[in-house]
Amino acid sequence: MKQLILKSRKYFMVSMLLMLFSVACKKPQNTPVPNVPVSFTINLNIVNELTVATNSVYFPNVGYGGIIVYCELPGSYYAFDATCTHEVSRGCIVKNEGVLAECPCCESQFILISGAYPSRGPAEMPLKQYNVSVVNEFTLRVYN
Repeated sequence: MKQLILKSRKYFMVSMLLMLFSVACKKPQNTPVPNVPVSFTINLNIVNELTVATNSVYFPNVGYGGIIVYCELPGSYYAFDATCTHEVSRGCIVKNEGVLAECPCCESQFILISGAYPSRGPAEMPLKQYNVSVVNEFTLRVYN
């Protein structure tokens, strides 16, 4: 009987840990930028700047304040909303140049390489990130 109680405690603890980890993995992105539906494709034959590593391109009229797509390496892309996380306004759109993005309103600077975390404040949160899928060698899909 004692062994059965010890085993059940062990299984209970393992199941609690698994449940805790599964909840932590599904945590939504904490960002002050409003959620808007995003789904568009990029033709890399037209936007060929994104075929070069460390280049970034701004796409207006998508996302909340436009979207910056960054090419880490050919085949590896990231997409971020261009709305500054400190000055959340469609009037404070970060300007991208390669691996950096800077807010003209508060002068926060974000490094696109490392998840668009701020390298200079007052912003404390990274830019809102979107999903990017490589559809084929000439097409990217950005979505949430």
